[in-house]
Amino acid sequence: MRRRKQIVSILALISVLIIVVLAALHVGTIKVPIVGGLESLAQGMGLPIEIITPLEPEQEAVLWYIRMPRVLIGLMVGASLALAGAVMQGIFSNSLADPGIMGVSAGASLGAVIAISLGLTSLGMFYMPLFAFIGAFLAVAITIILTMQGGRVETATLLLAGVAVSMLLGAFTSGMLTLMNEYRLREFLFWMVGGLDFRRWEHVLLAVGPFVVCSSILMMLGRQLNVLVLGEIEAKALGAPVMLYRVLFLFLASFITAVAVCVSGAIGFVGLIVPHIVRILVGPDHRILLPTSALAGAVFLVLCDTLGRIVAAPSEIRVGIMTALLGAPYFLYLLRRVRQKGGI
Repeated sequence: MRRRKQIVSILALISVLIIVVLAALHVGTIKVPIVGGLESLAQGMGLPIEIITPLEPEQEAVLWYIRMPRVLIGLMVGASLALAGAVMQGIFSNSLADPGIMGVSAGASLGAVIAISLGLTSLGMFYMPLFAFIGAFLAVAITIILTMQGGRVETATLLLAGVAVSMLLGAFTSGMLTLMNEYRLREFLFWMVGGLDFRRWEHVLLAVGPFVVCSSILMMLGRQLNVLVLGEIEAKALGAPVMLYRVLFLFLASFITAVAVCVSGAIGFVGLIVPHIVRILVGPDHRILLPTSALAGAVFLVLCDTLGRIVAAPSEIRVGIMTALLGAPYFLYLLRRVRQKGGI
């Protein structure tokens, strides 16, 4: 029965993903016909098809240079955050764990504000993502170093260290913001809200390599994550190198989160609520949970982005705001449910 439910859930998510992607490519100030858009995409991929509904040059440009990069970034970022969230919730055995729990978002924010304050963003589009990634990576490294003792990393201590590092880096970020001029401050706040607008193919190329490598490794290690969830004593009894696996999972989850944050800005709630919902649908087995969470995260983020463009047309509501509007109520419900069970 569970196997059947898992298959139905995955097929349903794939169907919804196709519909959401088609809608994302179609809606906007300039409408792109779905049939013509599919023909253009198929032709662009080298498929020998006959064009029945040719697009206008303006529609062709919008499809290939504005909406396709935006959708691809949305798919990768959503999948990355949900996948990292599922890993973090498994490691910490806590359904309220979030990908930013290691200080990733705080480190990325500090890196971004440093790039803006130095005026590097006017020199090229890659400086802010580069500095954001370096900040996120250093935050994770500091958190793990502070926690490691005697060759062990305690998850409870790691959680507290992540909160402390996030607060410290947040203080540095706030201090630098008070010294910024109004133009640069607006630029940082625009990045902090999180969005997929103005994404280009360069952003896709920047993210696709790390995303494919990290997500593939994490999904292949689903069985090992199942062992870690059993507890340290049980995992060691089964012969698992607990320390190695724990650090590897923390690094990969933090790395993939850092890549997502550096190309889209800070987007919350995806890694928190999506894995929890998916766990209800397909169960706790991480061999199924991880790829399904990635799929659901991609659906959720592109859906939020598309709704933000539809609701506020001809303008738009940034996807970071939409995920908060949709995710916060569910988070409050989840918090209340956990409290009733005596979890916190």
